[in-house]
Amino acid sequence: MKQTAHLSLFLALALICSYIESLLPFHFGIPGIKLGLANIVVLLTLYYMGAACALAVSVTRILLAGLLFGNLFSILYSLAGGLLSLACMVLLKRLGKFRAISISTAGGIAHNLGQILMAAAVVENSSLFYYAPVLFLAGAGTGFFIGVITQEILLRLPAERIQKTRG
Repeated sequence: MKQTAHLSLFLALALICSYIESLLPFHFGIPGIKLGLANIVVLLTLYYMGAACALAVSVTRILLAGLLFGNLFSILYSLAGGLLSLACMVLLKRLGKFRAISISTAGGIAHNLGQILMAAAVVENSSLFYYAPVLFLAGAGTGFFIGVITQEILLRLPAERIQKTRG
């Protein structure tokens, strides 16, 4: 029961972050680039509750945010990016050699890789990969930013809180 309540709270926070981001007037001049504020919550869920819960929060948030603030294509691209990003972050976290900043940066790059792979499959045109360096640079920058915020949150929460949440 306690885990379900925590999972619901993380999902609500991720949806709020998605909504706030949809209201922010950040336009980088390049299609497909966003801050990814909800990824703070997904990464925190990964640290607090594990990979399965982070997957549940990520997928559910993508579906709900897409239905509320986006469209079918935004869901499709976000799922491709989100799943590849989470897989990358889970792997790096399990290695135990990286902090949240590095994990998030790699996740940001993987997210954009997933999206460009999906876009190339949808339009059946591999020339979209010329856009990859710009997307990878943007993913690294936003992933670093999200990672710094996440790392600061993790440093400020007592370790025993994290252990209690897993129980």
